[in-house]
Amino acid sequence: MSRSVAKNYFYNVTYQIIALIIPFITVPYVSRVLGPKGVGINAFTGNNVQYFILFGTIGLSLYGNRTIAYKRDDKEEMSKEFWEIFFLIFSLSIVSYIIFFLLFCINNKYKIIYIFQSISILSTAIDISWLFMGLEDFKKTVTRNLIFKIAGVICVFAFVKTIDDLWKYVFIYSFFGFLGQAIMLLYLPKIVFKPKISELKIKKHVIPALKLFMPQIAISIYAILDKTMLGVLTNVTQVAFYDQSQKLVKMVLVIVTSMSTVMLPRMANTYAKGDNKKLKDYLAKSFIFSTGVSLPVLFGLIGISYELVPWFMGSKFLIVIKLMVIISPIILAISWSAVFGTQYLVPINKNKEFTLTVILGAIVNFVLNLILIPRYQAFGTSIASVAAEWSVVIAQLWVIRNEFNILNQVKEIYKYIIASIFMFALVRIIGSILGACKTTNFIQIAAGMICYILILILFKENLFMDFAKKKVMKNKFILTYYGKRGKYGLH
Repeated sequence: MSRSVAKNYFYNVTYQIIALIIPFITVPYVSRVLGPKGVGINAFTGNNVQYFILFGTIGLSLYGNRTIAYKRDDKEEMSKEFWEIFFLIFSLSIVSYIIFFLLFCINNKYKIIYIFQSISILSTAIDISWLFMGLEDFKKTVTRNLIFKIAGVICVFAFVKTIDDLWKYVFIYSFFGFLGQAIMLLYLPKIVFKPKISELKIKKHVIPALKLFMPQIAISIYAILDKTMLGVLTNVTQVAFYDQSQKLVKMVLVIVTSMSTVMLPRMANTYAKGDNKKLKDYLAKSFIFSTGVSLPVLFGLIGISYELVPWFMGSKFLIVIKLMVIISPIILAISWSAVFGTQYLVPINKNKEFTLTVILGAIVNFVLNLILIPRYQAFGTSIASVAAEWSVVIAQLWVIRNEFNILNQVKEIYKYIIASIFMFALVRIIGSILGACKTTNFIQIAAGMICYILILILFKENLFMDFAKKKVMKNKFILTYYGKRGKYGLH
């Protein structure tokens, strides 16, 4: 893994982890202050806004990221492409905002809340984070996001005191989101040339962006559809069980999927240069790395769930433990589909193939939900979700069968499997001895990580050892331990 990729991955994972920690700080406070009604209004109105954000961008953020990566070595051409995409996003978002305002902000009992929620659509209109991602400059976007998220949290605690302050809560998060996007515009003069309006060809980007928009729609549909079907075919209690198990899985998924955000522009730029050999090398290394991260996360989450759920959710949600065991394999599936789809098929412009694989997943999810939910309820939905994600992976492997043979990678990933199994055994032993509490989970996680890393060292796993040579072995303590010419050949 190159230095810049490792650094960008670190920035992205750091941001995602902090973004997950913040709700743990704010949710207990907000829930108590706003109550179920206030939280419900915020969730309901915010969810409606997301549809207009989705249709306001029509996949242009992902498309823009890839396009900038293609053109970044030619500043003049890159600038032209940037302004064309930016003006298209801006125009569509403004149209989407106007429609939203007419539908929700005039004659609606939540019109004040909707007005403040609609600021998020305006934020999307000026969002240029895709430019920095295409340039592989993640530091600016991550730093910006962290600063304004933390500022938002401080303001929530300072100004939101009762349910009557719901509008303040909505405004704070929407306003800081908008301010964060606006600040990034100040960097533009140093990155791109001024636009020559007469030379811009905005329409040419619509069809390519729509091709990337279709899989996003398919993903969104079956990400939401499973809960809708579960609620219609059973009851809201089953939805709650399934939703809670999904939340825990999604918490750890950010660690796995952050690599896709980092690797997409790198793969796109390599493809644009015509270096297919390096492209395949990136694909293989990314696959191995993602597997090395996702397997211990998968086994670890199952391992700690028996002690995590009781204290984190309470005794009424013990069924979530079994649901997590069923749904956790989705972690590896999503990790692999992120590599084959987002990191490879999208950058090399195989949008049709990518879209078809995702649509297949949506169909599998829908059909299995119809069959399994009436009989197995939340368990049926969990099985359907796992089957859907793995169907996407299998389809993508078929599409890239001539460029990538997973069987050739077995000699590398078997090390991760063995290390994960040993780690799981250790975690379960600790859990059975100490019982369910926060301290147990902390000890399990720490011991599991140490166990996993030590086994990889014993196996002399290639990617890990490369990272160790470049980073860890520079530490003076380790240099002293191994000597100036130790087993890793340091000089």
